[in-house]
Amino acid sequence: MPEIAPLTSAGHPGPAALREQRTPPRQAAPPPRKGGLPALLKGLLRTARPKQWVKNVLVIAAPAAAGRLLSMHALTQLALVFALFTACAAAVYLINDARDAEADRAHPTKRRRPVAAGQVPVSVAYVVGGALAVLAPAAASWLTSPAVAALLAAYIGMQLAYCVSLKHVLVVDLAVVTTGFLMRAMVGGLALGIPLSRWFLITTGFGALFMVSAKRYSEAVQMAGKAGATRALLTEYTTGYLRFVWQLAAGVAVLGYCLWAMEEGGVPHTGVLPWRQLSMVAFILAILRYAVFADRGTAGEPEDVILRDRALALIGVVWLAMYGLAVANW
Repeated sequence: MPEIAPLTSAGHPGPAALREQRTPPRQAAPPPRKGGLPALLKGLLRTARPKQWVKNVLVIAAPAAAGRLLSMHALTQLALVFALFTACAAAVYLINDARDAEADRAHPTKRRRPVAAGQVPVSVAYVVGGALAVLAPAAASWLTSPAVAALLAAYIGMQLAYCVSLKHVLVVDLAVVTTGFLMRAMVGGLALGIPLSRWFLITTGFGALFMVSAKRYSEAVQMAGKAGATRALLTEYTTGYLRFVWQLAAGVAVLGYCLWAMEEGGVPHTGVLPWRQLSMVAFILAILRYAVFADRGTAGEPEDVILRDRALALIGVVWLAMYGLAVANW
């Protein structure tokens, strides 16, 4: 039976009832956290995005390119750098989700994130994220090298700036995400004191820009004509511009790799076959295959694209084998 507002002796609603009617409904608070410490820890782990950790495998890129991957010292240092970079990325995710918790609760899918859903309190996300942001570079300066610590600190600062404002700036948002991939590829070389060649930086940087801009292009294509884009900045990019960016980046990445492969450096190969030159074929095929998904507007997360397409995964394995043989000079 519905409740009836209390009446005064004259038959009119009383002051308390009027105040209640005039008071606007308060915004729904996040649901109370349940499950205690185990649920909190599980929520923190989910907020750290374990699915994204595969990107941090890029820390082996520079040592692998230099043929310095098989020593125990290298493997130990790379495992440590992988863990530290993962901690830095987790710190950014925690702080970002805490900052966006209120907005995420109004989003159809992001409202399921642990912070937005109330599984992880906003204050806890801030504290844990801040602690990781401070401790990871500090541990790197003690366990690895000052260069690695500086790169990790720069990565955290850049990503936090991206979360606050840079993700709303045209072109800069592409540059920041691309630089994040490039930093992952550089940090392994810094940890082991390996000089980073210009070809490595050009190919890796523009290869990352190719995948990032292809993902943005796909998002723009899928959201064309729809209201409520998940990224407000997508409404300011045109699909033609994003197509130009990923095509330009793919061309420069291929050119940089081919120049590396054709440059003998004054020392001719002594292997069974010219693996260095032959690896160009697999690299170009991989770029062309990935571009198929970009052109269709279905290039999402790079790891998802690679793992769901068997042909692209096979081409990647062949390229890795050829590249490894070229580095080892077999």
